Amino acid sequence: MLNAFFWGFVATTSLIIGGSLGSRVRIGRRTLGLIMAFGAGVLVIAVTYELTYEAVTLAKGSGMAILGLLIGALTFFFSDLLISKMGARGRKKIAGSHDSNLVVPIVLGTILDGIPESIVIGMGLIGGGKVSLAMLVAVFISNLPEAIAGTSGMVAGAWSRTKIQLLWLIIALVCSLASLAGYGLFSNASHLTIAFIQAFAGGAILVMLANTMIPEAFEHGGKLAGIFTVLGFIGAVCVVLLEKLPSH
Repeated sequence: MLNAFFWGFVATTSLIIGGSLGSRVRIGRRTLGLIMAFGAGVLVIAVTYELTYEAVTLAKGSGMAILGLLIGALTFFFSDLLISKMGARGRKKIAGSHDSNLVVPIVLGTILDGIPESIVIGMGLIGGGKVSLAMLVAVFISNLPEAIAGTSGMVAGAWSRTKIQLLWLIIALVCSLASLAGYGLFSNASHLTIAFIQAFAGGAILVMLANTMIPEAFEHGGKLAGIFTVLGFIGAVCVVLLEKLPSH
């Protein structure tokens, strides 16, 4: 079980790294947009192969994968809508700024983004399985620009470095606990249940990609964002192929 927590924390350390970078170095919006585009390309492969394909295989024609995708998408959509109304609408915006009184919705919003990914990382270790390198890389890269962008807004709002680092550390620990929960809660689950949860996470991540990451990447990275998305896609394909190659 500690293994699940460990890998969940490794994946979310990019939040801490991004917070540290964002509070010390001024990184251009275009650069952040291109990093976000690359991360989006990686996540597309992670959702397609590591989540949806696996879910469809486990579901065995029962329809649980499709149901999971739809419910995951709707759950994320309405949860995100609620949190946005609380004041965290621009939590992923590269050009956004965050006032100190919005700390609760910002934390809730970032955790909402990270929990589906973290749960899947923990589930991958069930039955002595190995952590998905593609999923790990996808979560790490996609979190980095979010933390940098969010931190730049916090710095503009006069947040102290200590407060910023503590915030990202708390979020990383909560997401790590989600990985632990993914392992603990579903260790004895049926294949259909696991298929549903994997697809649920995939649906949630796809809505997040379409509503936040890809628009932000294009807005600040320009047309070059498309190229970086493809580069991320290619990189993730290579990681998946290397993972699945038979060992000798």
